[in-house]
Amino acid sequence: MPSIKSLAAACCVYLAALPCAFGQTFSSSDVSFRLDTVATGLEHPWSLAFLPDGSLLVTERAGRLRMIRNGKLVPEPITGVPDLVVSGQGGLLDVLLHPEFANNRTLFLSYSHRDRDGMTTRVARATLEEKRLYNVEVIFEATPRSGKNRHFAGRMAFDESGNLYIAVGDRGEMDRAQDTSDDAGGVHRITIDGEPAPDNPELDNPRINDSFFTWGNRNIQGMTVHPDTGAVWTHEHGPRGGDEINILSAGTNYGWPEITYGIDYSGLPITMDTQKEGMAQPLHYWDPSIAPSGMAFYTGSQIPEWRGDLFVGALKMRKLVRLRIKEGEVVEEQDLLTDLGARIRDVRMGPEGALWLLTDAPEGKVYRLVPAQ
Repeated sequence: MPSIKSLAAACCVYLAALPCAFGQTFSSSDVSFRLDTVATGLEHPWSLAFLPDGSLLVTERAGRLRMIRNGKLVPEPITGVPDLVVSGQGGLLDVLLHPEFANNRTLFLSYSHRDRDGMTTRVARATLEEKRLYNVEVIFEATPRSGKNRHFAGRMAFDESGNLYIAVGDRGEMDRAQDTSDDAGGVHRITIDGEPAPDNPELDNPRINDSFFTWGNRNIQGMTVHPDTGAVWTHEHGPRGGDEINILSAGTNYGWPEITYGIDYSGLPITMDTQKEGMAQPLHYWDPSIAPSGMAFYTGSQIPEWRGDLFVGALKMRKLVRLRIKEGEVVEEQDLLTDLGARIRDVRMGPEGALWLLTDAPEGKVYRLVPAQ
């Protein structure tokens, strides 16, 4: 999409010149690299987006949208963020720019919201001008609501046709992921105005909500678009074991909780089945769980050994995982940053060719990963 390419080109000029504090150098089996600290003092940062002028947007789960400009965190949060609830795993979650952001200044926010009927995952569209959001409009709300304060999911991505994908977790009520009259436990594909995408797989099926693209998903915490195929890739949390990577396919049931490679937190089985007819198998899974969060394909040239590899952050295991994938199989898995001791919340490919990371902590950080020099 030309607009995305032009956005990336504009960002490259500015991001390459961002001042950073040089950090610790790390070595893997094939390369040495360095983490530069771009910003500190963020309260549980959740998501990162790159603006055309070289600034960055960062969401804090506590409900603030922050800006990093000229390599420094702007003290005042951006105002106009929609009303939300910060409870359990909920709060302000993903931020995603419209593909034509350079022209229309439109962005999308996912977050948890509460009213008298309970809590849910919402997505709002807004216009960013200077330090404020305008024209804030809710374009998606998962129903029904629930009193639970976990598994909101909230990751988002645009496909090459401009459709918006939104992950909604099972809200901690696992059977909802197999109820296709219930928005929980799946990925929804909508237009930027909030309507079901016109080629959604089940528009004519009265038993399946029109916005569903996939279902049977437990709690998706990573979503990215493959740079060559345009397919949407996700990963989701299993219970004890069974974290999964999936390539989304329209109208597919990914099985939760009918099939899983994990067990209940109590140690008891959830099901004895890991496969069932009509339910997709993951591309890859982890047992024990790593609690994956954030994911990106490496498309830069700074570390050519990694080009095309998939990078996944880990919360529980506190590391960055590199996966080499060939012909639909993971052929190599490497753990990085195990000595950092940080919960990696988000992983993004920067338009200037570096990987960017967020750490989930009361004093969270923004890192840029570059070759050691």
